[in-house]
Amino acid sequence: MSNVNLTNGIPETNLPPESNAVLAKLEDDINRDSLMELVKLDPTSLIVWAHLGKNGRDTIESYAAYRVGYHRGLDKLRKNGWRGSGFVRWAHEPNQGFIKCLNGLRLAAEEIGELEEFQRCTDFIKQLDPELDIDTIDI
Repeated sequence: MSNVNLTNGIPETNLPPESNAVLAKLEDDINRDSLMELVKLDPTSLIVWAHLGKNGRDTIESYAAYRVGYHRGLDKLRKNGWRGSGFVRWAHEPNQGFIKCLNGLRLAAEEIGELEEFQRCTDFIKQLDPELDIDTIDI
């Protein structure tokens, strides 16, 4: 079964849900140490990488975690039928981990003065989901 919807013109890719084990552990008290254990449980979990970025000790550590999540997300998107274009909508909850990582990378890039990357990430989010208000993304 494909996770790409082609019926409405522009293809739309939906990532599969995060594992129940990860989601259950994320409901507990989240701290950096527990997130480090979670990433060992599922190193491909985009929501865990987003949380690691949010809980980084500084901007550079956050930037690195968001970048890993972003690249893991591209891998997952491709594995699920994405071919480099088309929508990846925020409304589909499993897509949110990827978009959070991309937005976190965007904001961290701005903080360290990497303005070209900031703009690329901004444009990419707008391409993935033109209806999403980028300022409402909760990292």
